[in-house]
Amino acid sequence: MFIGGAEHEMQVQNLSITGMLGYIDTSLVVNDVRDVFLLLKQSSLVDIFIEKLNLAGEAEIVRAEMGDQHILIGLEFKQISYDADSSLYKRKAYRKSITAPGQALIAKNVYEFMTRNVSVEGLMLRIPEHVPVQESMLIEFKFDKLHLHGEAKIAWFEHDNNEGTILGLEYQHMEKIEIKGIPQFYHRGA
Repeated sequence: MFIGGAEHEMQVQNLSITGMLGYIDTSLVVNDVRDVFLLLKQSSLVDIFIEKLNLAGEAEIVRAEMGDQHILIGLEFKQISYDADSSLYKRKAYRKSITAPGQALIAKNVYEFMTRNVSVEGLMLRIPEHVPVQESMLIEFKFDKLHLHGEAKIAWFEHDNNEGTILGLEYQHMEKIEIKGIPQFYHRGA
């Protein structure tokens, strides 16, 4: 679970279609329920990732209570994806769904884009026009929402039916090393 700018190991107690109940060990940075509620002042939405189920997305904390050695947390799913066979979740890092504007410099032309998702390793974006690109091409990008700018390599691309261009980018050089607000959730086997 990613809350308050940090990842916390969470054990799932039970899981349903609409949410889950889990707990985190109180010996970690979060010492009691008050600490959880202080974190919630920022946002009650958290990012979750359950590797064994390939379950990833956003959930809202709807309940928290103190147990003997842990804090019990009730979550209601808001945006969740589950697909065991999808290559999307075989990536090394979790991708957070974020829709926000940015600019890309491709072959000396500036294009406006909207992001679709962002991770600590790259991002996916859509440019609302057909742009001639190639895999491994280097581009520059600026993404104000996370105060990021730098250079990225096109890992893949496609042209959609609405005359747009969708790009999967891998960061090459960035002005920021840590991306605040984006969990890493690296796969243990990767």
